Amino acid sequence: MKTSTFLAAVTALAGTAAAESMARLRELKIDTWARQNEVGAFDVDRYQASAATACVNGKAGEYQCSNVDLKGFLRHQDMGSSTRKGNDIWGWTAPNGREFATVGQTDGTAFVEILSDGSLVYLGRLPTQTTSSSWRDMKVIGNHVYIGSEASNHGLQVFDLTKLLTVSPSSPKVFSITKDLTAIYKGFGSSHNIVAHEETKMIYAVGTATSAGCKGGLFMVNVTNPASPVKAGCLSSGGYVHDAQCVIYKGPDTRYTGREICFNFNEDTLDIVDVTSKTNPKTLSSKTYTGASYTHQGWLVDSSMKYLLLDDELDEYNAAGKASNKKTTTYIVDITSLTAPVFTGTYQSPATSIDHNQYTVNGLSYQANYGSGLRVVDVSSIPRKPDGSAMKQVGFFDCYPEDDSIGGQAEFTGSWSVYPFFKSGYLVLNSIERGVFSLKYTGPAAAN
Repeated sequence: MKTSTFLAAVTALAGTAAAESMARLRELKIDTWARQNEVGAFDVDRYQASAATACVNGKAGEYQCSNVDLKGFLRHQDMGSSTRKGNDIWGWTAPNGREFATVGQTDGTAFVEILSDGSLVYLGRLPTQTTSSSWRDMKVIGNHVYIGSEASNHGLQVFDLTKLLTVSPSSPKVFSITKDLTAIYKGFGSSHNIVAHEETKMIYAVGTATSAGCKGGLFMVNVTNPASPVKAGCLSSGGYVHDAQCVIYKGPDTRYTGREICFNFNEDTLDIVDVTSKTNPKTLSSKTYTGASYTHQGWLVDSSMKYLLLDDELDEYNAAGKASNKKTTTYIVDITSLTAPVFTGTYQSPATSIDHNQYTVNGLSYQANYGSGLRVVDVSSIPRKPDGSAMKQVGFFDCYPEDDSIGGQAEFTGSWSVYPFFKSGYLVLNSIERGVFSLKYTGPAAAN
């Protein structure tokens, strides 16, 4: 059968790093995508190319929306993918101001440019280093992108993005995984996620394979010289880390001013860690919360570093705790004390959907929430109302119309991630099934 063959293939490529809960999450996703494959969700020409379309009366073409215009779209097949299935995304602004997206796919990474009108052009791709995998992650430091994957023995691809500046859109280039790489770091094989801290020129690979010897925790790689990445340390004491944000701390807990602090999302806890010493990292706190099902990802609310947003990938699926109604639930954490964080409240989206990745810019959280797509939430009220009661959705773009008729569902379909940091204001959203969307938020600025 088509489903069983697809399921077996994806399972074989899923990687070896997993705590028990990650193994369950992986199994749920693989099952969902196998069912999608059975009904042709990843078939050639399943989706039509979409032209730029303003959001008018709640629709931009076939997509439900509010205060978000569709500026450009490329299908995965238009970006050279033979598997036609997407995952993560990140962005790069060239020294001359041109804006590019690195688009994750199961069989590699595609490169597209966002033009001044928001339209997208495909420039080429870097194939996977070994085999295909549903999990691929990339981050940018300087002019290099660092790419990891759960594909067996994949390692860390280091690619110089300035190579894109001379590529003509009329002749997209498939880059070589040997000749065109700045480096391939083999200190770990597979990884689930790549965390970058540009200020310290550090890459933190998380969810690495057991053979890497870090128990899936922060595997630290110094990339000061992109051509010669060097292992700097490992944090294994907290076990499997799914994602993290690392900063030079400038918040209210003056004991740690100037230290390098990582906020780790560790499956069932938020762990706050001082990684200033790479050979002797120190866990400052580890905190769980009611309804914890799979602590997935999060981001600081603003530069004051007093509050943090956290999303849980299984609370909606399991109808656990505050997410018993399966509405997308965001948790708010007061991190005034790094050694004693406090969960102060939650925000619930009006949409039924699982959350996945979110990033904050100027008081707005840009959330990629699987089946409900991009959700833009005003989070600027949190300092005065940390219970979340004044948070408000101010825009959205639903890239997965298949579940619209049933009011949404808590499934692993739709959007994977969003990159909202371009100076132009264009947002790039990568979906699992369709491809990459270029979007523009047209709603109000954050209220506070």
